[in-house]
Amino acid sequence: MNDPFKLWSYLAQEPLLWLTVTLAAYVIADWISARMGEHPLANPVLIAILIIAAVLGVSATPYETYFEGAQFVHFMLGPATVALAVPLHANLGRVKRSLAPMAVALLAGSLTAMLSALGIAYALGVRGEALLSLAPKSATAPVALGVSEAIGGEPTLTAVLVILTGITGAIVATPLLNALSVKDWRARGFAVGVAAHGIGTAHAFRINSTAGAFSGIGMGLNAILTAILAPLVMTLFG
Repeated sequence: MNDPFKLWSYLAQEPLLWLTVTLAAYVIADWISARMGEHPLANPVLIAILIIAAVLGVSATPYETYFEGAQFVHFMLGPATVALAVPLHANLGRVKRSLAPMAVALLAGSLTAMLSALGIAYALGVRGEALLSLAPKSATAPVALGVSEAIGGEPTLTAVLVILTGITGAIVATPLLNALSVKDWRARGFAVGVAAHGIGTAHAFRINSTAGAFSGIGMGLNAILTAILAPLVMTLFG
């Protein structure tokens, strides 16, 4: 135990280490984001990913070893998605009053997210598993991975695309909606939830509680609609 390298080799094999690293990385990332005034570019998820990637790179730790320890966080994605029923129930009255415009926005947003990504990728020559993996990128991770596998995509690639979509949405949503003069927190939140799923929803909650609640609703409804529409849309690119 006098040799720090041997100590690290021992600790690196313990699953609890990588769960601790994951949680610590997010705490640090959240602190950095707060110190930067929660600027859109200082997204905690992006910063945490960079921290963990740096740790894995420096320690030469395979991703499989890391995931074995951090998979509890992955498991919690399911319960976290189900928990979105809480803001839906809390805002049920407001949702009922806005049901028609929300339904139109949901359909338009879900189709646009899929068709734009697939159309651009197809035009650039992307085919096969890579193209199929793009379809559910705007749905929350647990649903997106299941949809990707069901339609013949590569879930690992879909996971990367889902994270990139969420981070990009969280970064550009606030300045874009401000530029478009969208001031209704319900509309802002719902748009972010449909386009940028959980990462966007987390960002929306940091900005405004109403926006966060409607973002969670948009995220949950888009997950359901994506599971229905993705197999149908992919027939256009068969």
